[in-house]
Amino acid sequence: MRALTTALVLALLLLGGGSGRAAAQQPATHASEQAVYEIAALLRCVVCQNLSVADSPSEMANQMRAIIRERLATGERPEQVMQYFVERYGEWILLSPRPRGFTLLVWVAPPVAMLVGLGIVAILLRRWTRRPSPGPAAEPGIDPAMSERIRREMDAEP
Repeated sequence: MRALTTALVLALLLLGGGSGRAAAQQPATHASEQAVYEIAALLRCVVCQNLSVADSPSEMANQMRAIIRERLATGERPEQVMQYFVERYGEWILLSPRPRGFTLLVWVAPPVAMLVGLGIVAILLRRWTRRPSPGPAAEPGIDPAMSERIRREMDAEP
C-alpha cells in the first residue's frame, strides 16, 4: 500500500506538480500577422504622422510592429498592447481617439453639424417653394370720379 501511495505522489509531481512553475510563465504563442496588422492599423506612426503603423514604411513603424508582435506572442490581449502604446506616447498615438472627455467632441460634432446643415437646407427649400408666385398683373383701381363719368355716359346713350 505504501508503494502505491508513493507511486501516486510521484506521478502527481511529475504530471501536475510542476505546473506551478509553468503556470507562472505564460506560454509563448505565435502572433498572427493579421492580429499585428489590425492593432498597427489603429496606431499612428510617430515618424509619418499621417500614416498608421501598419502602412508606414519607416524604421520606427517596423520597430513598433515588432513590439506588437512580441507582446501578442507573450499572451497579451490587443487592448493591453494598445494601452502600452497609449501609456508611452499618450492618446495622440491612437488614430481614432477614444470617445470620452474632450475627444467626445470629435465624435459628436460632425453628426450634429450634418443635422444642422440639413435642417437649414430643408427650411430654405420650404421657403423657396412656398413663395406665392406672382399672378397676372392686377388691374389698377379705377378712380371713383372716372367711374361716375363712365356710368353717366353709359346712361346717356340711347
